Amino acid sequence: MPVFTQTSQVPVPVEELFAWHARPGAFERLTPPWETICVREDTGGIADGARKVFEIRQGPLSLTWEALHRNCVEGRQFEDVQMRGPFTEWVHTHRFEPESPERSRLEDVIHYRLPLGMAGQLAGGALTERKLQRMFAWRHFRTRADLERHHAFSGCGPQRIAVTGASGLVGRAFCAFMETGGHRIDRLVRRTPRPEFREVFWDPEGGRVDTAGLEGVDAVVHLAGENVAARRWTAEHRARIRDSRVQGSRGLCEALARMRNPPRALISASAIGYYGDRGDEVLTETSAPGTGFLADVSRDWESATQPASEAGIRVVHLRVGMVLSAREGALARLLPLFRLGLGGTVGSGRQYWSWIALDDLVGAIQFLLFTDGITGPVNGTAPEPLTNLEFTRTLARVLRRPAPFPVPAFAVRLVLGELADHAVLMGNRVRPARLQEAGFRFLHPDLASALHAELGF
Repeated sequence: MPVFTQTSQVPVPVEELFAWHARPGAFERLTPPWETICVREDTGGIADGARKVFEIRQGPLSLTWEALHRNCVEGRQFEDVQMRGPFTEWVHTHRFEPESPERSRLEDVIHYRLPLGMAGQLAGGALTERKLQRMFAWRHFRTRADLERHHAFSGCGPQRIAVTGASGLVGRAFCAFMETGGHRIDRLVRRTPRPEFREVFWDPEGGRVDTAGLEGVDAVVHLAGENVAARRWTAEHRARIRDSRVQGSRGLCEALARMRNPPRALISASAIGYYGDRGDEVLTETSAPGTGFLADVSRDWESATQPASEAGIRVVHLRVGMVLSAREGALARLLPLFRLGLGGTVGSGRQYWSWIALDDLVGAIQFLLFTDGITGPVNGTAPEPLTNLEFTRTLARVLRRPAPFPVPAFAVRLVLGELADHAVLMGNRVRPARLQEAGFRFLHPDLASALHAELGF
């Protein structure tokens, strides 16, 4: 039977390493971004008898995998065994060994058997080994990075954090990240809440928030807002973009201000659209606002948090750039064309795209939650903004594909309408000055590093 092994040193005590794997959110954090996996059943935890059923999608195809946990030894190991899935046999042993009081060793050992015996091994053995190497190199990198970030703020103790927009791209990643760090996440939802899942009701359109359900919350992370790029901009969609941000933020902040014990901090999402189209001008948090629809919305969006500030809540406006994700957003839309060798620059190619890796955005939110001296605007972008020409060339190089087909501006406008000039063809060269000055460490300060992590090393 083939055996695959991946071993890494992790600079945290073994108890922290084991606890990270046992907490809610670990499965999500260990799912590579290039894989499409939907959990269908989850009895929770890694104790003996715990069970997880998930669906793995590959294009139009999907397969079901059922895993059973067994042989759990507190602080040292657990196993998951495939009960149903693509392998004839699969036993994955997760081992955790102390190397010193402050260091531990993570070891994943997988015994597997492919279908069709020797014929299956000859046909698919090498491919399976490469996929495992790619997946577990990424998993060990993320595990180590997450634990280092949690360990840096271990003195802050477990926190209770309420999150709006928890079902969105950033919200899902942030909630899973914080839960593996031992923090409690309360998700604000618009439907009837399920208390067993720590859900709290809010109605952003009506300005209603169940503040009783938020009593005891240490901080709020406000990520909710209509997707700017979900569809062409009609008058109705523009109104939804504005109201979801401005009206929703004001209602939330007024509710927080009325609480008997308000949270100590509010991290409220904003956008680098605040700066407008500024060409190659280097922009920091002290730069003046720009002009245009998104600039106006961002300015009013930030102003809507004033009730929270007046109530003594520390408010941070996180101006988020282009978030890199293989699953959603601009990068996900570019990938199919670039993988076919049909990509190229968009418009002139001279417009700056200020981007940030999803893991760095999640880490920045954590950093801002626990760094008490920071208030006001903070740019959520990587230190290296690139022109669209540089961005597309780097993406093509990482994918090892040519990028010979530029998309002219008129074609982008034809497809996207007004959105094209406010999102794709415009540019702003944003630098995260306050994060850098405060000592935040980017995992992926350059685009090639971010793309390799998102698409597989």
